[in-house]
Amino acid sequence: MPNTFHPTQYWHLLNDGRVQCDVCPRACRLKDGQQGLCFVRAHQQQQIVLTSYARASGFCIDPIEKKPLNHFLPGTPVLSFGTAGCNLACKFCQNWSITTSRHMETLAQEASPDAIAQAAARMNCRSVAYTYNDPVIFLEYAVDVAQACAEYGVQSVAVTAGYVSEAARAVFFRDMHAANVDLKAFSERFYDRLTGGHLQPVLDTLLYLKQETSVWLELTTLLIPGENDSEAELQAMTQWVVEHLGADVPMHFTAFHPDWKMREKPRTSIQSLNRAREIARANGVRYAYTGNVQDSHGGSTYCHHCKALLIARQGFELGYWGLDAQGCCQQCHTACAGVFEAQPGTWGMQRRAVSL
Repeated sequence: MPNTFHPTQYWHLLNDGRVQCDVCPRACRLKDGQQGLCFVRAHQQQQIVLTSYARASGFCIDPIEKKPLNHFLPGTPVLSFGTAGCNLACKFCQNWSITTSRHMETLAQEASPDAIAQAAARMNCRSVAYTYNDPVIFLEYAVDVAQACAEYGVQSVAVTAGYVSEAARAVFFRDMHAANVDLKAFSERFYDRLTGGHLQPVLDTLLYLKQETSVWLELTTLLIPGENDSEAELQAMTQWVVEHLGADVPMHFTAFHPDWKMREKPRTSIQSLNRAREIARANGVRYAYTGNVQDSHGGSTYCHHCKALLIARQGFELGYWGLDAQGCCQQCHTACAGVFEAQPGTWGMQRRAVSL
């Protein structure tokens, strides 16, 4: 653990001398010198400190569609970064080398909030994404970066599992412009057995984002064969989304590949992804997508009213653009939900590692 640390706000002292971290529902109760499950929040000198402040595991310029966000500034570049650790313990983690890291060497790049904001503006990135591992655990760093970015006209994107406490939620999302929340499943059994967490706090975060903020929201569910892909669960999930979040919240159903502690599971078939997409559409989800596969039809955007093609996508590459300058269908003039500009970006499928 480094000799320097950054103070945090969400914690309280316990009668037995331990300190409880209150940034997420896990509520780790730590003795002096102990780290939480997330690895980067620790008890030092009767307080919880953040040990990864201004230290990142790497920076990369991505297409915004990779987050995935299909309705937020399409075609534009986003400067992505993360730190190390996670407050969930998903057995199927696709970024396990970062999220399960217990080595400070993972945090190889030092970068102040202002340095990140300046770099994003200099490299013409329209936004910065807090991603790779869950930004909730480096809340103070993420908040400071978002505020610095605002000074340069750069927007902020949270890629998160939404596993955050009610107290910390408002501050974390206050300066975010968009979020992709990973709704991992729609059963408590799945969350408890495969993530070490609980479903309800994630649903609470989704309700908060929709009802109390202007953050643009999209959802992602990694479909794991035999675990969260039953018709009953997909019916329940998509019905809940339409009823509580609205028909305009895009849903991404993405393909699982064997990784981390679930290498025995098969890859998700394109048929399974398309079935989930059709269930969502039948239940009223206006924008449902497939991901992690080559599927131009499932990755493209269509008008929910006249069914005209609005945005053609091949992977992360944009093709035909059927929106007018106001973000409406050129055929029937129905508005497409999202944050659009008169013309799409032209970043394409590039992925460029950068050093600040």
